Parts: sequence; structure tokens; C-alpha cells
Amino acid sequence: MCGISFLFDPSRPVGDLARCMNQSLARMAHRGPDDHGIWHSGNVFLGHRRLSIIDLSASRQPMVDPAGRYVLSFNGEIYNYEELRRALEGDWAFCSSGDTEVLLAGLAVEGVRFIERMEGMWAFALWDEHEQQLLLCRDRMGKKPLYFQVGKESFFCSSELPSLSCLSDHPWHEDLDSTADYLRYGYYLPGTTAYREVSEVLPGHYLEWRRGQSFRQQPFWSMPLTVWQETKQEAACRLRQLFIQAVRKRLVADVEVGAFLSGGVDSSLVVSIMTRELGVRVKTFTIGFRESSYDESPFAQQVAEHCSTDHHVELLEDWGRQQLIDLVLNNIGQPFADSSLLPTTLVSKVAAGHVKVALSGDGGDELFSGYQRYQARAILRWYTRLPRLLRQGAGRLIRKLPEPMQHHSRSILKKAHLFQDIIDRMQWENPYVAPVLYSKQMFCRLFPDLEGKGHRPPGLPEQCQPDDIQQMMIADALIYLPQDILVKVDRASMACSLETRAPFLDSEVIGLAFSLPRSWHRHGLTGKRMLRYSFQNLLPSSIWQRRKQGFGVPIHKWFRKELGTELEELLLTTDSPVNGGAVRELLLQHRQGQRDHGYRLWSIYIYLLWQKIDACS
Repeated sequence: MCGISFLFDPSRPVGDLARCMNQSLARMAHRGPDDHGIWHSGNVFLGHRRLSIIDLSASRQPMVDPAGRYVLSFNGEIYNYEELRRALEGDWAFCSSGDTEVLLAGLAVEGVRFIERMEGMWAFALWDEHEQQLLLCRDRMGKKPLYFQVGKESFFCSSELPSLSCLSDHPWHEDLDSTADYLRYGYYLPGTTAYREVSEVLPGHYLEWRRGQSFRQQPFWSMPLTVWQETKQEAACRLRQLFIQAVRKRLVADVEVGAFLSGGVDSSLVVSIMTRELGVRVKTFTIGFRESSYDESPFAQQVAEHCSTDHHVELLEDWGRQQLIDLVLNNIGQPFADSSLLPTTLVSKVAAGHVKVALSGDGGDELFSGYQRYQARAILRWYTRLPRLLRQGAGRLIRKLPEPMQHHSRSILKKAHLFQDIIDRMQWENPYVAPVLYSKQMFCRLFPDLEGKGHRPPGLPEQCQPDDIQQMMIADALIYLPQDILVKVDRASMACSLETRAPFLDSEVIGLAFSLPRSWHRHGLTGKRMLRYSFQNLLPSSIWQRRKQGFGVPIHKWFRKELGTELEELLLTTDSPVNGGAVRELLLQHRQGQRDHGYRLWSIYIYLLWQKIDACS
């Protein structure tokens, strides 16, 4: 993919601004190792790092229109650019064959209305030299990142926080409301960052800023929530048509396209369509673990053989502390608690050794009801009807039994403990925004200074009496997906200079998925029923029938060893709103095998590690 930066500051000399822009682009060289460019006019600078995918020899950026009015720095892919180009040819004399000039032409000719006709993933900055106005925009689901900072007279933006920090002329300060969000969910809410001074352009929005005025941010898209009026069979035919088309569109490139293959339904379905429907001989990539309960590589191998792919497997033996620090410091720039960032980076590194683009199955769980928390919510409906004393007794019994440390897919007792966690969090997850890491009581004990802090999540639509599982799916698509899954995949893949594409996030697929009755997606305890109904012939029955596992990491082992000791040291040496005594109690329970607090300890460890790094930088 690519990286973009914009800088305007009339208070600093042009030479200082040029130096800052060069530092910003150098800080995100991993996003675009093939080329870089800078355009400037007075105190306005626009920069670009390029990973060449389409029109390899041309389409250099920043790109200037023939009249010299508009300057564009673009990160992303527009999959329907050829169709859009044909519609613009009467108004524009094209000089290149890529999608960048199509975007420039569309914005110059039609303005922001053009964005609504784009299909793809993007973040871009367009400077209007005549009007002295900046236009920023992110794609519908927020697959491509874009952060910004507004001063009294200045404006900065960049694809990554560490790169943005190179443009700023003063230090940033932690936002404790954002800290509360992070410790509650494991990531930051849309539009926010760890810092008071820095914001994120919202997914599905464009932002306009003019010199001497405040910025204005407007949505160009909202989650489509129409109701499907035809039969289930007709819906299946439509889904099959749209999804195969979505995969085909994401194969457009002037370089080889591979695919991630975990062995789960979503990535397996993408690979099967590539090979069995579209006839592509594809390279596939997966990560394995020595601990069998976390290892999905045998399932990935089964799909690879079924689809006759050129399959590559790498074993994650252990984690590298320095690698983690590099990811937090140089790529994400703020705490991020999803431990699968590590294997995602490793599989991206493996893929980047063979291809420049990889397709993924991201979005399938949110759109088609794949997460086990949806199953738990269905069970919870039944469970809450039981007598209160019976429920309390069952809860006490479960908590008396030591919680297994193995993956939940291999242990009924582990599932029981996780279900009890959901019961403990139930009041705090109503209304549902995203899964929280702690019960309210535990959160207040661990982080007493953050009680009552946090941001209100933006962008959740008001519903017409949806059932609670449908509401969870919508919230996960608008909060959890862009703030966790897509951040993880973007930063991990771009750290390895690899572009990833997600066919499930095609706008027409999203619209269809959320128009269908929830009962078509999930019945009883089984999810993804609509996917199976539509594509059953493309995958072996063992893949459809296997238990949902996810891309887990055995962090529970790490906290019983040196990572637990390091956490204790961070608690003693870091000034933070974390109650060290309460965290040490969790760590003791974890080490003694009473409870598996691995993912909670990990979120606190990452936060304290970031604080230490941030204080020293």
C-alpha cells in the first residue's frame, strides 16, 4: 500500500517544514519502499510513499492536475477505477493507466460526490491550491488509516501516528478518556487516539479544512440497513454472485496476488473462489503453533490441498520483545491489545517474501455472525430465565474449579469460565458497543482513577427494534472491525510492505449481508449458515463443521515466565493510573493456575510498555 503526509504551518521556516516532511516520510518507509515524492508551495507540503501495485512505471505521487490547482496523495486501491475512468474520459485527458489519476480527475470534475461511486479501500489528501483548502477522506469501513492534528493556524495529517509526530512542533499528551476506552476494549474508539491533540478521520467520512477556518467532517456513507424482500434461495444466488465478483475485483494488479489461509471458513472460502471459480494458481500463507490447541495449520493444509495452492507455512516458536516494541513504536504508535498482531506480522513477512498483495478473510465474522460471543448471547437468553439462586450456585461452582489454560476450542470447562465472564460483564455491555475485557467491578479495582471516563462511540445507527445479536453484529462491524481487526492487519502487513485486500468488505456484500434476516445467518448455536447455504460445494465438510477458533496466541504461558516478571517491573517503574497491587493479584491467580488472565494482563502490559517508550521518546 502507501503512506501519505500533509503539513501546513505558517509559523515555521520552510526549511524546517521540509526537514519535518522528509522525516515523516522516512518514518513510514515500510508503507512505500518503491518510491517517494514531495510537493510544496510556500508553507504547504504534501508527501507520499509508494508501494507500486498498479501502473508500476507511472502514477507517481503527489500527483498534480494539468492546471496546477489540485494536488493528490493517495493510499489505497479503487477496484472499479476502469469503469469510473470511462465515465470521465469526456472531461479529462488521461496521461496514465492507474487508479490515482482517476481519483484526481473525479475529484476535480465532480467534487466530493465522486467518492460515493468509488469501490475500494483508501485514505487520501487533496490540496486545492486555488482555494487553499484540504480534503481528507477514508473508505467506508476504515481499512486505510489517516490521523490529523489541528493547531491554531496549522494542520498536519499522516497515515501513521509515528509519522504524524514528526510533523508536530510540540509534544503530545495522553488523553485519559481514551486510556479508559483502551483498557476497557483493548483499542481506541473511532475518531480518537491515545493523545488529546490527535484525532482520526472517521471511516466513511470526508474532512474539509480551509486556511483560517475550523475543519468540518461529514459522512458520505452509513451502514445500509434495508430489508431483503425476496427468497432465501434468491439471496444465496445474489450473495454468490456478489462475493465472487468481489474476489475477482481484488485480483486486479500488475503484480502477483496471494492469500492468507488460516484454515477457517472465511479465508478458506476466499482461496477456494480464487482457485476453483476464477482459475487462479495462488500462493497461500499460514502460521502454525507448537501448542496444538492454538494450531490451525493442519486445517489450512487441508484447504491448500483441496484447492491445489502453492502453500507456505511458518511456525511461531516464540515472540520477540524487540519486534513487539518496534510494532508499537514504529507502526501503531499507541497501545493495542490484540496479541494476534504478532502472528499476523509473521504471516505477512512470509507472504511478502513471495508476493506484494494478499487477500484475506477479514469481515466474514461480523457480516455473517461468526463470533462465539453471538452464540454466548443466544445461550444467555435461556440462562437468564433460570432461577437466580441456581445461576449463582452454578457461577460459584465454575469459579471454584481452576480455569484451564488451553484454547477454549478444546475445553468445555474453559468455555464455562468464559461464559461466566460474559455474565459478569453483561450489565456493562448493555447497550452493546464492543466486548469489554473486564467486569465493571474489576475495572474499577484495577483502574480506580479512570472510573466514569471514556468516549461515547460515534456512528452507531439507531435501530428499529433489532434483536440483540443483530445489534452486536452491526456494532462489531462499525467499532471492533475497524479499530481492532483492520488496524492489526494494516499495520502488520505494511510493516512488511505487503498490501492486503478483503473481499468481504465490498460495499455490495456488506449491504446484502445486513439486509438478510438474522435467522438466516444464525440458528440456535450455529453461525455463518448463509455462507454455508450459498457456498457449501466449495469447501470440504470438515471445514464447515469445525469449531470456531480464531487467530489466538498462547500468551498465558508467557506470563508464567519472564513476561510476568517484566510486568511486575513495569508496575514499579511506570507512573500510570493502573493499580499495581490489583494487577499483581491477577498475576498471582494466573501463575497459580486459578484463572487465565492472559489477555487482561497483556492489555495492561502493552499499555505500560507504551507509557515507558513514550516517556523516553
